[in-house]
Amino acid sequence: MTDLASTPVLPLAAACHADWPRLRQMAADSLRVLTMDAVQKANSGHPGMPMGIADAAVVLWARFLKFNPADPHWPDRDRFVLSAGHGSMLLYSLLHLTGYDLPLEQLQAFRQWGSQTPGHPEHGLTPGVETTTGPLGQGIANAVGMALAERWLAEHFNRPGARIVDHYTYVIASDGDLMEGVSHEACALAGHLGLGKLIVLYDDNGISIDGPTTLAFSESVLARFTAYGWQAVRVDGHNPEAVEAAVRAALTRPRCPSLIACKTHIGYGSPNRQGTHTAHGEPLGADEVRLTKERLGWLPDAQFQVPDDVCAFMRAVGARGAAQHANWAALFARYAEAYPDLAAEFQRALAGELPANWDHDLPSLGFWFQSPLSKPIATRAASGAVLDAIVPRLPTIIGGSADLTASTNTLPNGQASLSRDDFTGRYIRFGVREHGMGSILNGIAAHGGLRPYGGTFLVFSDYMRPAIRMAALMELPVIFVFTHDSIGLGEDGPTHQPIEHLTSLRAIPNLFVFRPADAAETAIGWRVALERRRGPTALVLTRQPVPLLDRDTHGAARGAYILADVDDPQAILIATGSEVHLALAAQKLLVEHAPRLRARVVSMPCRELFEAQSAGFRESVLPARIRRRVVVEAGATIGWGAYAGLDGAVIGLDQFGASAPYQILYRQLGLTAEAIATAVQRAGTKSEAA
Repeated sequence: MTDLASTPVLPLAAACHADWPRLRQMAADSLRVLTMDAVQKANSGHPGMPMGIADAAVVLWARFLKFNPADPHWPDRDRFVLSAGHGSMLLYSLLHLTGYDLPLEQLQAFRQWGSQTPGHPEHGLTPGVETTTGPLGQGIANAVGMALAERWLAEHFNRPGARIVDHYTYVIASDGDLMEGVSHEACALAGHLGLGKLIVLYDDNGISIDGPTTLAFSESVLARFTAYGWQAVRVDGHNPEAVEAAVRAALTRPRCPSLIACKTHIGYGSPNRQGTHTAHGEPLGADEVRLTKERLGWLPDAQFQVPDDVCAFMRAVGARGAAQHANWAALFARYAEAYPDLAAEFQRALAGELPANWDHDLPSLGFWFQSPLSKPIATRAASGAVLDAIVPRLPTIIGGSADLTASTNTLPNGQASLSRDDFTGRYIRFGVREHGMGSILNGIAAHGGLRPYGGTFLVFSDYMRPAIRMAALMELPVIFVFTHDSIGLGEDGPTHQPIEHLTSLRAIPNLFVFRPADAAETAIGWRVALERRRGPTALVLTRQPVPLLDRDTHGAARGAYILADVDDPQAILIATGSEVHLALAAQKLLVEHAPRLRARVVSMPCRELFEAQSAGFRESVLPARIRRRVVVEAGATIGWGAYAGLDGAVIGLDQFGASAPYQILYRQLGLTAEAIATAVQRAGTKSEAA
């Protein structure tokens, strides 16, 4: 036995031929052994799932998966998603054995500080990991986005004899993935759109943490997926020939995604843990590991070792991708000669770069004043106008809405909707599936080549929060368009009036929450979102019209700026979104009734951006010497104390709204210019008394 690093690479044909049955079995057992050892060494982890699905995983990787360990970012590689991310050692073992830059020492450091082998796979940390998985259902939903991206890019870029986009998305999913509601949302849309290059191996082991899945899960999964429009079959997951035949059959269905339910035994090979829930999420124990290795024909005391011929075989599997990659590179070179503009667009899109002059038609302040939109306009409508202007210059921006197209203004002029038979458009009808939409957007972004956005009401960000969090964790440049941002939506009442949502979203690290005050700031919000390449942005927009403000808006791109200043300001009014106009009105009231309290008005559309600026810039906008401050936002007040200070005040909403015209709601709930002016007069009394 030897470590992988010293193993020679053999041609795949020489490594398998008639010896394939023996090698595939030993490779599967190697995955089991590496998993057991890593989990046991860490004294933490999930050994059961990798041990159960190992046979099917070897078939998939050795017979079908197109990848190149030497270049994990090869554009036309197949995407492999381990949706059952708790079984991460399965993926780490496969990556290690096939030659990715994941040495044995990393497997030995499983779940330890600073390792590339965390408890659940993380996008951007470990080479070969396509998306962060672990929260169940997210991976399979991301995979739907990847398959959607592949089909759209193929439709847009492929030409006769030059299929530069031609790959599959493969998934290994668990019972838990299919129980989670997000998988229902995403998979139903995948069937509706006929995403036939999506193939899911369902590890149907019938065990979850609590025990047998029959405790809570008795539906017919195959019948459900058939109803979605999928091909759904069941095979013995420990029968490699049956698994291979099922995958080959799936490859013949170009407009039908496939679910292959692989009936397996969790903890396969363990004499006392196989088929039990204790194999799911805890180490087997040193004695059980020894017994299992003996049953598998392994040396019971050997740690992290794999037979030499298995190492050679798996390295050959990985090396096969180099030739496939070289063939693709030659194809792309011919493509670039024949279609230079398309090739340049393709490369730019994959790099996440915006085209030159993409913002040539981006509406500016002058545009708004010179157009019929110079009257008060909802920022959701302004957002729609921005999309109309920029989409023609951004050929790979794609988006949609969760059945709220007219309300969110997310359908650009002239853009068609995607359908099963036509992927030439750039608009996705997600249906009433907010969570599925968010996770699919993440998958599109993780795939690469497209800039995705999706719209719904801000209150429904609750349904999307897991996906938003995952976008932030993975640093994916997804744009979430949230409208109906406050009590300003009016008569729909408290069920639809988001109160705590801005605070909740701002609590997510690496998420920019941009709430513009008017149409001009809305355009800047879109610029910020599109120019951001590492992390998501939430654009939070009004339903009610707000007036256009005549000023220099460039400071909005820095998160906060002085909107209306005075000589020697004695107070500062800080506001976001539709409440900026109330702050300006309060400033005028102070001039009339308390001229000594000269107040600066600061618009703060994005706290995260402002906090990323230099200390000098922040001080220029919010001087520390001015302690009389009032913050105004139609949302929860928590979090604003850091800006108001001990002597300041926060005017917001720490109660639910009501059903009434929005003008009445603002007055009844205390969001008025008079209330703001009064708060300014009362603020600062503590420090002055001292």
